[in-house]
Amino acid sequence: MNFDVIVVGGGPTGMMLAGELRLNGVRVLVLERDRRPGSFVRALGLHVRSIELLDQRGILERFLALGTPHPLRGFFAGIDKPAPTDLDTAHGYVLGIPQPVVDRLLAERAAELGAEIRRGTEVVAVTQDDTGVSVEVADGPALRARYLVGADGGRSTVRKQLGVAFPGEPAKTETLLGELAATADPAEIAAVTAEVRRTQLRFGAMPLGDGTYRMVAPAAAVSPDGAAPSLDEFRAQLHAVAGTDFGVHSPRWLSRFGDATRLAERYRVGRALLAGDAAHIHPPPGGQGLNLGIQDAVNLGWKLAAQVKGWAPTELLDTYHRERHPVAGEVLNNTRAQMELMSTDAGPQAVRRLIAELMDIGEVNRRLIGKITAIDVRYELGDEHPLIGRRLRDLPVGDRGRLYSLMHRGRGLLLDRSGRLSVAPWADRVDHVVADSPELDPPAVLLRPDGHVVWAGCDRPVDQRALERRLTTWFGHPSPRGTRPPSSRS
Repeated sequence: MNFDVIVVGGGPTGMMLAGELRLNGVRVLVLERDRRPGSFVRALGLHVRSIELLDQRGILERFLALGTPHPLRGFFAGIDKPAPTDLDTAHGYVLGIPQPVVDRLLAERAAELGAEIRRGTEVVAVTQDDTGVSVEVADGPALRARYLVGADGGRSTVRKQLGVAFPGEPAKTETLLGELAATADPAEIAAVTAEVRRTQLRFGAMPLGDGTYRMVAPAAAVSPDGAAPSLDEFRAQLHAVAGTDFGVHSPRWLSRFGDATRLAERYRVGRALLAGDAAHIHPPPGGQGLNLGIQDAVNLGWKLAAQVKGWAPTELLDTYHRERHPVAGEVLNNTRAQMELMSTDAGPQAVRRLIAELMDIGEVNRRLIGKITAIDVRYELGDEHPLIGRRLRDLPVGDRGRLYSLMHRGRGLLLDRSGRLSVAPWADRVDHVVADSPELDPPAVLLRPDGHVVWAGCDRPVDQRALERRLTTWFGHPSPRGTRPPSSRS
């Protein structure tokens, strides 16, 4: 086989996954149906956990250079509240950056690391056997790889080919979205928008420069075919909601999105897996979709690489579904709730006012921010220490700088304050850093490549045997090749 993994879908999930796999030397082919990268700005920013993951891989500066950090605030269902000052992160901001830029930067990274990317290649059929997966494309010879990941969006061909059910609710409402030129005075547009948004949060007009605006407006009804709206339909809805169409003309693009909410029953079928919108779709409040897909990719990447390389423990790849399926379920729940709170009906508006009052309580506000930014995600990996299953923020690590700077290679990491531990038999997949971190309470923690804690030294002196048991659980059996001292040890 020419490839270890074929990734179907060249959006942010697919490209992030390709980069993660290439960090581990996996031969990757990305197949993208569209010939050119999309220009639609469906997502406008990155949340804290995604920002942290980019920092962990040493590529955050690329995104900061082309984005704009905005103060992190409580914005559950568009309810604007100041953010708590003690959030557990070194990246307490939202990074405003259009999705096409995110797509381009992740594609560039995947290519730099050696992923092969083929655009204009549509997958039409997928079959698998005990040794690999065969992929038929619309125009070209069949392809084969040891594993396949469908990251091909909400209408995923891969998911349908695998026969994975996609239960949930169909769209009940739709929203029109587009970039259009407007002849109205900018002050008038701003004033009307502010007034309308007092009651209709599914409306907006954001200036992009040169008289062009990104506009959002509720659709009159759910489209039977999901086709892009016409300019006349867009104008009519602006009139219906705002009393004016602002003289819009010359659209760069027009689209629509609904509030359908669905979650794939399974994320894995044999040698094929699902990630991103292929595995889950949900309403847009909170801007979580793109971020959820990136986080799927980082959870899956190192596990699939371990499977390909042959050192994965027996059930490691199955933990992808066990961990990420509940996380997506929680996102579906919070976006459902936000959609209800954004309704203009009297009942939801009364609940909205109550939630706004409750968000003045710091812990309530913090909990809701944690849900949207994903910094509160905790995998069920054990309860012997409160850190188990959680990710660590970017801590200072003695003279080694900061924690995330030590994770660029996408390997496991033992942060050892005691200096009495060893990961030598696992040194081909786990780095060992002996350094103090005054903000860390346990004498040692073992991190997976995605930054989540899987072991914390609770005893003094710390227990080498307990560490080795956890190393075996997550990083497989010790390797004779790993007995050399790792280069990252200080």
